[in-house]
Formats: sequence, structure tokens, C-alpha cells
Amino acid sequence: MKIPDRRIELFTGAGSEGRFSGPATGDERAMLVAMLDAQRATLKLKCSGLEAELALRSVPPSSLSLLGLVRHLADVERRWFRSVLAGQDIELRFSSPETPEGDFDGSGPEPDTVEESWTAWHDEVAFAEAFVTGAAHLDVEGRDAWRGTVSLRWVLIHMIEEYARHNGHADLIRERIDGAVGV
Repeated sequence: MKIPDRRIELFTGAGSEGRFSGPATGDERAMLVAMLDAQRATLKLKCSGLEAELALRSVPPSSLSLLGLVRHLADVERRWFRSVLAGQDIELRFSSPETPEGDFDGSGPEPDTVEESWTAWHDEVAFAEAFVTGAAHLDVEGRDAWRGTVSLRWVLIHMIEEYARHNGHADLIRERIDGAVGV
């Protein structure tokens, strides 16, 4: 079956090749990890080649920005893998009860803010990857105040969904910044 030509083609930035080349059959953990890796790579790709522009907001009154998404997803990674699954007693990096929108509201264009945000995201992804690699199986459980008992399997599926939703936001924000479109 031929797929019709569309206005939006595959995003061709650095790192776009092979993003979705993970297994489509076989081991469940390998498939889930590959899909999450692809979603993480998509976020990086949507942000590639930008610096101060990462902090540009989508459209008023929204506070969404690419940098805000990076910060938000760093906090999401931290919450699910460090706090819920690993049981660490830690605070989120950017949001708090006092500043619940700190991930987006604190995402200014200053080079230090951009660097800090990417460092946090990379650190949290590295922790999550190490946790998943070291987990005995997908039924490892953690306790969450919102969902109750959750398994590593559920967290991986949720993270794929979380990234996919926010990568859709990133598509629109990136197109607004410089016209770059694609998946």
C-alpha cells in the first residue's frame, strides 16, 4: 500500500535516522524501551539547532515552550523512576507545591537556564535507563499517591504516552519557531 504524499514528512534534523527502528516483535521489555527511546530522541530532535528560541512560548495564554517541555519531562522522569519506582525521597527539580508551573514558568532563554534544563533531563533519563536495565522484570512495583501501586511495565507505557503527547506539542511549537515540520 502506498502512503499518500503529505505536507509533513519525517523530520530531517541530526539524529532523525533510525529513531523508530526498534523491534516490533519479540521481547516486551526491548519493545517498550525502544519505543521510549524513540520518543526521547524525538524530543531532542524537535529541540535541535535552537538555543534561546527554546524558551519561546507557543501562543498566549499558553506557557508551553520547547524548553518548558524539556524541564517538565525531566521532572516526570524523576518522579516516576526515582521517586515512585526507586523509592527515593526527592523533590522535583523544577516544580514544587509553591511553584507548580515552575517547569514552564522558569524556562527562560538564558544560556545557564538552557544548560541546566538539558543537564537535568539527561541526568534523569540516564537514571531511568539504568533503573530499567537493572530491574529484574517488568513487574517491579512502586507506590504512587495518584495511581497507587504501579509496575515498571505501567510506568514505561505511561512514559511513552507522556512523551508522545508532548512531542505533539513540540511539533507545533517548532513549526511556529522556524517552520520545521515532521514526525
